[in-house]
Amino acid sequence: MSLLVVGTVAFDAIETPFGKTDKIVGGAASYIALASSYFCKDIKLVSVVGDDFPADFLQTLKSHGCDTDGLQIKAGEKSFFWSGRYHNDMNSRDTLDTQLNVLEKFDPILPEKYKDVDFLMLGNLMPLVQQKVLDQLSKRPKLIVLDTMNFWMDIAMDELMNTLKQIDVLTINDSEARQLSGEYSLVKAAQKILTMGPKVLVIKKGEHGALLFNKEEVFFAPALPLEEVFDPTGAGDSFAGGFIGYLAKTGDISFENMKRAIIFGSAMASFTVEKFGTERLIGLSQKDVENRVQEFIDLVQFDISLV
Repeated sequence: MSLLVVGTVAFDAIETPFGKTDKIVGGAASYIALASSYFCKDIKLVSVVGDDFPADFLQTLKSHGCDTDGLQIKAGEKSFFWSGRYHNDMNSRDTLDTQLNVLEKFDPILPEKYKDVDFLMLGNLMPLVQQKVLDQLSKRPKLIVLDTMNFWMDIAMDELMNTLKQIDVLTINDSEARQLSGEYSLVKAAQKILTMGPKVLVIKKGEHGALLFNKEEVFFAPALPLEEVFDPTGAGDSFAGGFIGYLAKTGDISFENMKRAIIFGSAMASFTVEKFGTERLIGLSQKDVENRVQEFIDLVQFDISLV
């Protein structure tokens, strides 16, 4: 099954209680593509960078099975850049600098071979850019997953609401779910959001796991307790990559299989936070992935009798 990934390929500079980095590779699409590559072998990438972006990382994406013909490289322009500092709890952060650069006028252009994909992951971007991607498809994919954030709820709610009507799965964090729905209870928030278009909602809760909702059922997956979390940047995107990558691998979009996909997504997120940037997602073995998923299985598996 083929997977189209749309999002940012960018630079980050990160400071956490465990250290700080200079400019390193980041961006939602980078994390999504790398995480999904351990399950799906036909990944097509749509993004934009400047000519300051390192060619060796683009080669890394290709070595992970990513087709980069949809990645625009703008001569004489700079790549998107974000800098942030995480607080001691690693759940909150301050943005120190954001430079849109090439992203400011990003017009996604899908090569012909990208227009007939089986799965689509719309990473966090302006809703109008996500809409432009949907408009270029020659057929509706088997599954469309979209990620967004509170910033777009603040400045582009009408465009976001229009895009939500056209997707299957929405992935957001708990504060974003509350903002989008106007409900504090996540159960009430989920039911309200599921009237906006998505058939399934994933609420990411960071170190507290993830919730999966449809109109009838709820499923909870824990996060793996880790001794050290070096950098939470990209964990949500890696989660999304593992989630849709597993669904693309199996071709099964049932709610039962999405429960399994949540575990694989959580496993990929747990790798990401162990090092800065995308470093931990590069060069994992299938055995590494299998062992990590087994840790999740062991974490929640138990026998109980109600008699």
